[in-house]
Amino acid sequence: MAVVLDLLNKDSRPRHPEKAHRPDQPILRKPDWIRVKAPGSPKWAETNRIVKENKLVTVCEEAGCPNIGECWEKKHATFMIMGDTCTRACAFCNVKTGLPQPLDRSEPESVALAVQKLGLEHVVITSVDRDDLADGGAQHFSDVILAIRARSPKTTVEVLTPDFLRKDGALEVVVAARPDVFNHNLETVPSKYLKVRPGARYFHSIRLLQRVKEIDPTIFTKSGIMVGLGEERNEVLQLMDDLRSADVDFMTIGQYLQPTKKHHPVVRFVTPEEFKAYETTAYAKGFHLVSATPLTRSSHHAGEDFAKLKAARLAKV
Repeated sequence: MAVVLDLLNKDSRPRHPEKAHRPDQPILRKPDWIRVKAPGSPKWAETNRIVKENKLVTVCEEAGCPNIGECWEKKHATFMIMGDTCTRACAFCNVKTGLPQPLDRSEPESVALAVQKLGLEHVVITSVDRDDLADGGAQHFSDVILAIRARSPKTTVEVLTPDFLRKDGALEVVVAARPDVFNHNLETVPSKYLKVRPGARYFHSIRLLQRVKEIDPTIFTKSGIMVGLGEERNEVLQLMDDLRSADVDFMTIGQYLQPTKKHHPVVRFVTPEEFKAYETTAYAKGFHLVSATPLTRSSHHAGEDFAKLKAARLAKV
């Protein structure tokens, strides 16, 4: 039986203690269309240096994103705030689970400094779930946004937030800081939540995205899912309708890739042709922007996509 260790932090404790005693799941061989460039270029090294110097955590590393080589080559990084330990235990996620450390009050300034050093035109800020905090970390999100604005007023800010489940007033705090894009991922279709995302509630997440638009219609909203978890096509199409009913602007769809043998298995690899069909259907349903490819991830090409979002909104005015 394999035990998943936290090799990123040279820790002898299991990275996912809740998964350690689960039976191993088979890992399917990746098809030819899922191939990425290995990281290691000078520009990648420069991004890595700035991240390490400022003692920051990135979801690129913690979640094992396949696009890290491409993104860091362009000095694009998604900063993960509020620590590296999540209070949820989603079956798909490679982020460490357990009891998090107290918030680092210097983190907003550290993130803002790194954004300034990297010269980012667009930055994505995400976080672990912090169910242990009274506001789920909403004020910390706000503090990070405001710190970035102070140091880099021309930089646009995109947030990828947790669901703030049972955290009354938390969403309003984040929206009041006026991020340019508010992203919250549904991750999968509702029939898979019990096994894939057991700590979350599908319709709460839909309502969260809808509420953002009610509070501030100028903020772009965005949500993403993974496919290959055993969902049916008709379920994905219904999910698209649910997002449009919440007036979500941008949808992303990518292939689920199994991090370890202890995680949810890949049921199948969705073909590029199927992704293209999803993209066509989503545009027909009224999304301003759709990204649907095997290697699509929430923050992949986020800066370029923000420019496309603005252009699409103007075209529909």
